[in-house]
Parts: sequence; structure tokens; C-alpha cells
Amino acid sequence: MTIDVLLVDDEQLIRAGLRAIVDSEPDLRVVGEAGDGAEVPGLVSRLRPHVVLMDVRMPAVDGIRATEHLMSTMDQPPKVIVVTTFENDDYVYDALRAGASGFLLKRARPEEIVSAVQTVVHGESLLFPAAIRRLAARNTPGSGRDRLAKAGLTEREAEVLRLMATGQSNVEIAGTLFLGVQTVKTHVGNVLSKLGARDRTQAVIRAFESGFVDPA
Repeated sequence: MTIDVLLVDDEQLIRAGLRAIVDSEPDLRVVGEAGDGAEVPGLVSRLRPHVVLMDVRMPAVDGIRATEHLMSTMDQPPKVIVVTTFENDDYVYDALRAGASGFLLKRARPEEIVSAVQTVVHGESLLFPAAIRRLAARNTPGSGRDRLAKAGLTEREAEVLRLMATGQSNVEIAGTLFLGVQTVKTHVGNVLSKLGARDRTQAVIRAFESGFVDPA
């Protein structure tokens, strides 16, 4: 499978660097570029990328609004990875809440960028869980009270969600709980369905914000 990537950044130099990295991989290719979030809906509808590398701060329509639009108007939106200068940028957490699957720093190494794209497409682990926890700790009340009870998670599904929040992959969760990988995939799918989450990142964000998992 070739992963199609759309680049969205108001700095042409950044886009050129990302294009060189993405196009150097045999299983990745850049299918388009945009200089502002306002261009994203039309390009995504036409090009159908699997992943959008989205600058979080842009002059007209920023990455948060562009991500919200994709998630609210498309039945099968692409995965969004927001690209930022600083990992403690509160805009990043807002983008994750809006539906982004992860984030990258603009100074990330080429292999980190490639790995990030592959990770969000395959969806079997969380991208940079420690950094997401730090952002969540700053942006959620951290009441510690479980408000996910209405979701009806089983005890095993709750265990799986807690391990997802630590960044464990399906294989790692299987080893921790002494389960088969396929069984873990089933539990993860049930967790996403019951929480109404598009992917692992959204499920973990909801776990943090509900107090079900303490990000601190």
C-alpha cells in the first residue's frame, strides 16, 4: 500500500523539506500541497490523501479549524498530523481534541516523520504518548472521577484503554494482559466504538478529559 500525503504549511521551505522526506520513501508519496487551511477541504475531496501533514498556525485558516472541518464534514476523513514548532503549544492539544491523530515538531528527524505517518495510518499505537500526556495535564481539570461509566466499557476494555493511554501498541498490550493480538484488536475496536472515537488518540483524549485516566 502506498500512503498518499497532503502537505499544508504556509512556509514553502517547510513544504519542500517535507516533500523531499516523504517522496524518498517507497511506500509514501506527496499528492498535493497547500499554503493555508482554507485550501484543505477542496484538496482533500479531490485528492483523497490518507494523511494530511498540517501546520497548526497559518494566517487565514489555522490547522485546528481545518481539522475540525474535515472531521465534521467527511464520512471518512484522512488522518491528520499537526506540525508545530513547540511541543508545549496549547494549539496542539486543541488540534488533537478537534480530531488530529498526533503531532510532529518541525525539527523532527526524517525517520521520525516517516514513522509518524506510518503509525497513524496503521493505528496500532499512539504517536508520542508522553508529550500528549503533558499537554493533557495542562489542559484538563484532572478531577480523577470516572465519567466514562455510561460508555459501558467492560473491565477488560477499561484495562485496554488505560494501557492505550500509556502508548502501548496492540502487541505490547497483548503481552501485558497475556492475550492474543487479535483479541486485543477486538477490544480496541470495542473501546473506540463505545466512546464514539475515530482512533486511539481520540479515545485517549476522552479518557484524560473524563478523569478516567490521570494524565499527570
